[in-house]
Amino acid sequence: MSLSMKPLADRVIIAPAAAEEKTKSGIIIPDTAKEKPQRGEVVAVGAGKVADSGNLIQPQVKVGDQVLYGKYAGTEITVEGTDYLIMKESDIFAVL
Repeated sequence: MSLSMKPLADRVIIAPAAAEEKTKSGIIIPDTAKEKPQRGEVVAVGAGKVADSGNLIQPQVKVGDQVLYGKYAGTEITVEGTDYLIMKESDIFAVL
């Protein structure tokens, strides 16, 4: 997946996973009851954070990583009809 923009500093762009359509028992979830996904794929990574000492701290995630993030983390953006989240790397809880 090629993205036409690159995040700055310690920010990452994530393509959120699709919301669950039905429960494990087979009950279909209506659009109004669907929860925001907290998982997605990293599609772009910034250069890293500059520490107080002036050194560049490299990001721990890379493009293609599947990650878990906070429910209300990041800012929703739409690029060429596709929805993404842009957030600081510190808002990511885990790499799957």
